[in-house]
Amino acid sequence: MNGAAQGASVDWAALSPLLALAGGALVVLMVGLFPGRGVRDRVVPGLALLTLAVTAGLLVWQYDTSTDLLEGALRVDGLTVTLSFVFVVAGMATVVMTWRHLDPVESPGPELYTLLLSSIGGMVVLVAAQDLVTLFLGFELLSIPLYVLCAIQLRRRGSLESGLKYLVVGSVGSATLVYGFALIYGAAGTTGFAGIAEAISGDLSSDVLLLAGLALAIVGFAFKASVAPFHQWTPDVYEGAPTPITAFMATATKAAALGVLLRFLDVALLPAAEAWAPAVAVLAAVTIVVGNVGALGQSSLKRLLAWSGVAQAGYLLAGVVVGTSLGVQATVFYLAVYLLMNMAAFAVIAARERETNLGDSVDALAGLGTSRPWLAWPMTIAMLALAGFPLTAGFIGKFKLIEASVASGYTWVGLMIVIGSMISLAYYLKVIAAMWMREAPAGAAAVAATGPRPALAGASTEAQITAPTRHTRRGTGELTVMAVLFGAATLVVGIVPQPLLDFAAKAGEAFPGLF
Repeated sequence: MNGAAQGASVDWAALSPLLALAGGALVVLMVGLFPGRGVRDRVVPGLALLTLAVTAGLLVWQYDTSTDLLEGALRVDGLTVTLSFVFVVAGMATVVMTWRHLDPVESPGPELYTLLLSSIGGMVVLVAAQDLVTLFLGFELLSIPLYVLCAIQLRRRGSLESGLKYLVVGSVGSATLVYGFALIYGAAGTTGFAGIAEAISGDLSSDVLLLAGLALAIVGFAFKASVAPFHQWTPDVYEGAPTPITAFMATATKAAALGVLLRFLDVALLPAAEAWAPAVAVLAAVTIVVGNVGALGQSSLKRLLAWSGVAQAGYLLAGVVVGTSLGVQATVFYLAVYLLMNMAAFAVIAARERETNLGDSVDALAGLGTSRPWLAWPMTIAMLALAGFPLTAGFIGKFKLIEASVASGYTWVGLMIVIGSMISLAYYLKVIAAMWMREAPAGAAAVAATGPRPALAGASTEAQITAPTRHTRRGTGELTVMAVLFGAATLVVGIVPQPLLDFAAKAGEAFPGLF
């Protein structure tokens, strides 16, 4: 008898996308240590894009894989692969947006891209997790880099404030989540999703300890997904963070939060669906109303899209609450088209921040239809799609969510989606009207910054006296191309949705227990 210890077998091929992200993050950080502006401005972003491209290729390789990893801690299946594609595309768009976004003197260098790749790795772990411990590790690996990324502009007060607020609120959400996990573990006696589902199938579906843990866990997820009434941080953090980071949080983070909710509720807690489904449906309705009403009075585009994102989280919860394969497909499809719509909008916002001195105000878009039609059209398409206009991807996405709701007996939730979309017309059309029906305000053109910069957080005020004060004007060519591509994709998916629907259906196949 061989007494030697045997290590757990590892499917390295299935694990390869995650390994590519981890390895790429380290390479980017190490290469960034080499001297030279060219390394920081061109080589490092290029390596980040290469890492994401390699990860996408490995995901294509593992497209039909359905297997457990690391003794069941992770699972690579349709849900993991489809949402990982969303994270990778969001990461690529973010790298393009950050390339010339920050002032050359203040550019943070390789750490920005290392943190971005690390956060994407955390998202992959999160949606692949089928154990409470692994889920929490993914949750923190996603969150901690984002806290730093929000505050990456150390000389801008809004960025530092954004990072601090996100850190405080994120810590509360994490504490609430892990407390809920502890109660669920105490009730079920296991941390694995399959074991929890098996325990609940017995006499635990109405256990007070389990229900308390479930409630706390949902609250923790609600913080991350910007679900009302745990959304208060969202507008302030979105407004203060650098626009590329805001775009990444609005798309990838929401996809990760909703993805893990799908696996957690529809696998581990499916036997207790009668207990959690009505509560989540009410949260969805409240979130739709709060998000749309909150967006009505906004003049900041980033705050407007933050409130819009709250409402969109309510729409997406409709696909989670039904607990069916159709609901999973509708949720993943909408997460994919939400990426297209938002990236088109944020690319335009980032471009106008460079071109005008109006920041992210709606006024920055005034007269865009005549002066910059290549930016105006993608923004128009994005706003119409977010509102759910026909022949756009947003319309198909909302239609699928309503279909899933009605098919599972939650007709009133589908009705709330319709009502929320009607309310949203008021603020989406306001943005469109500014572009096509108003003239640009006088003095809106960008000017070179003069005078001393704000002191670096924690630094002496004397240190800034010798700091360079000249800001160079940065081009917007790559942002225009990006906006056009994502805007065109939003239209194409709205007209020919079947390929993306088939792609999203792959996620529904990951849950054989659903009908």
